[in-house]
Amino acid sequence: MTLEGEYVPTPTKWVRDQVETYERTGGKEAGTLLDTGLPVIIVTTRGNKSGKIRKFALMRVEHGGEYALVASLGGAPKHPVWYYNLVADPKAVTIQDGPEPFLVEVREVSGAEKAAWWERAVAAFPNYEQYQAKTERQIPVFVASRAS
Repeated sequence: MTLEGEYVPTPTKWVRDQVETYERTGGKEAGTLLDTGLPVIIVTTRGNKSGKIRKFALMRVEHGGEYALVASLGGAPKHPVWYYNLVADPKAVTIQDGPEPFLVEVREVSGAEKAAWWERAVAAFPNYEQYQAKTERQIPVFVASRAS
């Protein structure tokens, strides 16, 4: 399942290359973040202003068939652009975790649910703790569930 529309690759070459390689090989290649060996997923959204298709890799944080999408932007003071895409259209999202992408619905979590997902995210990618420590904003966490 893919989103229809014009795809505009990210200007960041290594991200663009990773997305292309991951998709072309069904996740057999480019399935980790650079040289860390930590697994990633490919997330596809629709741009909230342009309506164009956007793709990026995020750390793979999966639990019980659902995925956490952590809007860390490396601890920057602002949310990543894709955060606004998810807020604007939480049903226009796909995840690729292996050979085929699938449609998901996302929701931003808070309270105890966010704490549980944050713990899972930090276990998968410890740098998230450092990212939160270096920014005043609360890093948002979305949970993505397969669309019915």
